[in-house]
Amino acid sequence: MNWLTTTLIIGISAAFATTFDDNLYLTAFFGKVNRHFRPQNIILGEFLGFTALVLASLPGFLGGLILPTAWVGLLGFLPIAIGINHLLTREKNEETVQAVSVDFASSATTKHRKKSLLATLRDPQTYRVSAVTIANGGNNIGIYVPLFASSNLPSLGVILCVCYLTVGVWCFLSYNLTRNPLMAPLLTRYGRKVFPLVLIYLGCSILIKSESYHLLPTIAMFSH
Repeated sequence: MNWLTTTLIIGISAAFATTFDDNLYLTAFFGKVNRHFRPQNIILGEFLGFTALVLASLPGFLGGLILPTAWVGLLGFLPIAIGINHLLTREKNEETVQAVSVDFASSATTKHRKKSLLATLRDPQTYRVSAVTIANGGNNIGIYVPLFASSNLPSLGVILCVCYLTVGVWCFLSYNLTRNPLMAPLLTRYGRKVFPLVLIYLGCSILIKSESYHLLPTIAMFSH
């Protein structure tokens, strides 16, 4: 595979693994739309929060330009550890799925006066969504830092485009899930079974791409 195909696969895997949970609270937010809290608040707030997570992870890319690639690639163990942790604690999240699905019962169907982009940006309701996105994205930084560090500038651009496109897809799906609330728990249940494995795949890809596995004998020698 050429670099673009490989990067797209990694980007899609990273986007799914780090933004899947967003679908839960986005659907809950869309289910609470009213005359004061509108879909544009949710969409803009989600993108602002996600951008904050990306900016917080960019030092990883800068570090990758300075530090040896093989040593930077060892950060690939972070998504592997996160994925294993999710596999071990998956059952504890079932109550969250059920609790969130209760909020999907109703969504506003009345028409609202449109607000300008600037007015939406100033609306505190927008930052309510951003705060949830940032709070929910703690693991994102642990995944993006090693991923960005192991990427060059073209690869980083492709990965970010895929991630932002995926956030838009989740916004679209979450909005439509408020019209069919029975689908949300089903989507979440099966998604949670898949994305820990995707995280482990990402970590292994980073280790292989950076050829960090060559350092394992050296690390093992120093550990004794």
